[in-house]
Amino acid sequence: MDLDYTVATGKDFDAAVEAVERGVSDAGFRVLFTHDVAATLAEKGFDRERVSIIEMCNAKYASAVLAADVKIGLMLPCPIMVYAEQGKVFITTMRPSLIKDFFPHADIEAVAKMVEDVLIDIIDKAA
Repeated sequence: MDLDYTVATGKDFDAAVEAVERGVSDAGFRVLFTHDVAATLAEKGFDRERVSIIEMCNAKYASAVLAADVKIGLMLPCPIMVYAEQGKVFITTMRPSLIKDFFPHADIEAVAKMVEDVLIDIIDKAA
């Protein structure tokens, strides 16, 4: 299985970010923060194509995985990234189902799969 789920979108960068943020809310998650990574890098003199990371969370799922192993918090909140590369815009996320490989004793497969399904749905609708 791939580490990520990535799709290309025909939307421009800002429209893709807005679509992801709207999809997060529609899915019952909360946007915690949207990082404009390219702007932060530009402040330090590093230019690159646009990258934004939308941090999102659902308290029910976060509580469940933290109860299983508090160190899973190292992989929270769930990010969806929108990036531009060679004139194209992509939307991507890491697959939460892979967390089980890092925390095999936590027995979070079902929760991770549910969250992954939501993330994929958000990305597909946003694209």
